Amino acid sequence: MQQLSGLDGWFLAMETSSVYGHVGSVCVVDAKVAEGIDSRLTLEHLTRFVESRLPLVPLFRRRLVMVPLGLDHPYWIDDPDFDIEFHVRELALPAPGSDRQLSEQVARLHARPLDRSRPLWELYLITGLLGGRAAIYSKIHHSAIDGVSGGDLLTAVLDISAEGRPVPDVEVFEGERPPDPTWLLSRSAFALARQPMHAVRVVADLARSIPGLATAIGPSLAQRLPGRDNEDLLSTTGLHAPGTPFNAPLSAHRRWAFTDLPLAEVKSLRAGSELTVNDVVMALCAGALRRWLELHQALPTAPLVAAVPVSVRTTDQKGTLGNKVSMMLAPLPTNLSDPGERLEAMHQAMRAAKDQHGAIPASLLADVTQFAMPALANQAWRLSAKLRLLERVNPFNLIISNIPGPKVPLYFAGAKVLAYYPVSALVDGQGLNITVMSYRGSLYFGLIACRELVPDLDVMAGFLREELDDLTAAAGRHQGPALAAG
Repeated sequence: MQQLSGLDGWFLAMETSSVYGHVGSVCVVDAKVAEGIDSRLTLEHLTRFVESRLPLVPLFRRRLVMVPLGLDHPYWIDDPDFDIEFHVRELALPAPGSDRQLSEQVARLHARPLDRSRPLWELYLITGLLGGRAAIYSKIHHSAIDGVSGGDLLTAVLDISAEGRPVPDVEVFEGERPPDPTWLLSRSAFALARQPMHAVRVVADLARSIPGLATAIGPSLAQRLPGRDNEDLLSTTGLHAPGTPFNAPLSAHRRWAFTDLPLAEVKSLRAGSELTVNDVVMALCAGALRRWLELHQALPTAPLVAAVPVSVRTTDQKGTLGNKVSMMLAPLPTNLSDPGERLEAMHQAMRAAKDQHGAIPASLLADVTQFAMPALANQAWRLSAKLRLLERVNPFNLIISNIPGPKVPLYFAGAKVLAYYPVSALVDGQGLNITVMSYRGSLYFGLIACRELVPDLDVMAGFLREELDDLTAAAGRHQGPALAAG
């Protein structure tokens, strides 16, 4: 039995009827797994494969146990009633099996909350895709993983050859008996008694960090960056992000769009410069957002603000699950019309954001969330949604995450992985999320949005390709400080 941290529990507390705490992915695979008859990937084959990997992924057989009255954070226990066939499912796309049909089906699956009485994950084999392909859509609750631990989870499931690898023998699994509610209440009382000592330490850490916090949230972020039509990168009122069509209350429905870009083209933009791949990815997102907002006549004069997840996982925490993450706020130069200038500005903005984020304790978010009792945290989220607080006092417009992935071909249950697309989560007031995963020389973009707020999400995804073309053209004629050869 293992207790969730405050940060893990936060992803449970944030759930409402229109906000879900799970994240997912779509692996597009070659459905042919072997030569000869019955060579295609089937539900039975996939189920038995996942079952064989359960000893490598203990989390797949753990479910939640809630503390009575929500007085303390929940616990994970080995589910005594675990049923693999509940979690691994199948559906088929009707002809012609297009990518558009796939995105619509994934959006619908992602808009269904996970059953908290069972281990918090599901996996779907989606057959019928054009070109002899299939897709494996998986989702797992964010309370169990972050971006880095999610990658570790994939390592346990994916192989570097079609033949797979030796795995531990499947042992007899009995699970754990759920703890007695009285015992949980007594344990929560003990935890509450220790909170004052923990509070003293956190307050002391906060006091030492006040200069860094002031720098991160104060007017010093309102720096002027290169550009003929540039305004202050952030308004002098602090980190209040401008309003957009996707910064509004969410419905329960989702749109999902995906695209991929050659990593070599992205890297060519940083050759001989101080730019990073992440700078270019952020600039691509800024350009696509600008195009979409212009299309809808909703482009703010002030730059948008992105929240960028940052792993704070230490070396000794490598391989552990749960969330070890912080957030870095970075302005997006959507107010600049020239692609080259946007790229320069993005580089400088990311460099400043990293410096300011470094002044804040890495464990700050985890320490603060540790205090929130689940019952109070859930009510706070619901009240916030009802009062539209995140929309009214919004420090950022969307989350953009870039996760480095493997460079070698991978196989899922013997099927070659052709593409890997993220499917992330939304928070009320922020109806758009862009997550990027690199794999085998390509960047795979997964965009998730509220269906009502961004009904044409595929258009925004298409703008990423156009933005890369324009940035490539601009690189040949525009050389600024960030692009100058080193």
